[in-house]
Amino acid sequence: MNLTERLEAARGGIRPVTATPAAPASAAPLSPSRPASAPSPTPPTDALAKLKDRVGKALFERMGSRMNDPSLSADALRTIVLGELDVVVEEENVPLSTDERQRLTAELADDVLGYGPLQRLLNDDLVTEIMVNGPDSIYVERGGKLERTATRFTSEEHLRRVIDRIVSRVGRRIDESSPLVDARLADGSRVNAIIPPLAFSGSTLTIRKFSKDPFTVDDLINFGTLSPEMAELLHACVEARLNVIVSGGTGTGKTTLLNVLSSFIPNGERIITIEDAVELQLQQEHVVRLESRPPNIEGKGAITIRDLVRNSLRMRPDRIVVGECRGGESLDMLQAMNTGHDGSLSTVHANSPRDGIARLETLVLMAGMDLPLRAIREQIASAVDVVVQLTRLRDGTRRVTHVTEVQGMEGETVTLQDAFLFDYSAGVDAHGTFLGKPVPTGVRPRFTDRFDDLGIKLSPRVFGAVAPVGTRSW
Repeated sequence: MNLTERLEAARGGIRPVTATPAAPASAAPLSPSRPASAPSPTPPTDALAKLKDRVGKALFERMGSRMNDPSLSADALRTIVLGELDVVVEEENVPLSTDERQRLTAELADDVLGYGPLQRLLNDDLVTEIMVNGPDSIYVERGGKLERTATRFTSEEHLRRVIDRIVSRVGRRIDESSPLVDARLADGSRVNAIIPPLAFSGSTLTIRKFSKDPFTVDDLINFGTLSPEMAELLHACVEARLNVIVSGGTGTGKTTLLNVLSSFIPNGERIITIEDAVELQLQQEHVVRLESRPPNIEGKGAITIRDLVRNSLRMRPDRIVVGECRGGESLDMLQAMNTGHDGSLSTVHANSPRDGIARLETLVLMAGMDLPLRAIREQIASAVDVVVQLTRLRDGTRRVTHVTEVQGMEGETVTLQDAFLFDYSAGVDAHGTFLGKPVPTGVRPRFTDRFDDLGIKLSPRVFGAVAPVGTRSW
């Protein structure tokens, strides 16, 4: 007897099977023009899902206000929930196999303590991004490729409950008056949610997962994102307090690379990070993490990235790390870089180093200052030393395709010089994976003179020369 039959039996609902009476001999034959067709099969119902719905409602009623009791730790709450769950399942008086009971308990625990059907995807280390396009459509990214999952929410209300739980835990809100929100999970994973009427197909949720253990420079070298020579050069740039901008499109790994570059900052320095939603995972001891705040329900109380950048200048920073420049804070960031706060790091959305410079120009104009374009370009050329370009290739891999020096101004133009470029000439293998790698252009950047002044040594192979035997590489 399957689960559906057992549930019916528990309710006394099983009816005896009776034989279908034979048609009388005088019955008229079926018309040849309308052949008999088999009745369409009834779609199977997930009896466990219906039971889960009833048990879930009963569980929430039994838990009451204890669900939001701040004095309860996560482990204590989990123990109480699992105990109450056992009681509710027993009260249902439905015979369940061991596997069915475990599945019911796990799914309800995810609903009550975690993020419902998304919890298993969040626990899957191979999943890097989760995209919910309404309650019935959930996609994930694995290995740089998108795929649709069989995971579903039971309803739009179920999805909204999960979204509310995510955003409320970091002091954010989402409702008809504020129908879109940026938030984060406890592990730093980035969350964006948007609900109807803005999201026509149902509430939409996007989660950019971050590794529980932050990637190191060696990880990026093993992934092929960086070459050892490129890593050595970037390490020297950060150590020499050059101002570095990481440029790239959406999902190219800018925050991951920013994390790795931040790991090169010496331990004895005071680092201030500024983000919309805290994502960076710096490992140094002396780190101050600042996070912007959206307006309250009355439209007041907002604290912007620009406010935080200005405030950080009064906090005696050795390094300022801005998660992303996306508005008028770019002007304050450039001014900080030009007034003694060397070694600053940030990211910007752009598809090439030249586009990154143009993007910074646009962002500075958003500050509302009536500055001539030449003055803005002079600020950028004076402040930014290096642009690191990340690209997501067609095979799904993320690669650093440019390491570019900002040399200065020639006339009205900011001059750039590539130190590394990605070589596409090797083509792709049978699986469509790019075989190319970043190669040095052979041009030695001007900022290496600063390395010499500070006693920072680079391997000769960084710029394409053959290193003597025994020379240490990265």
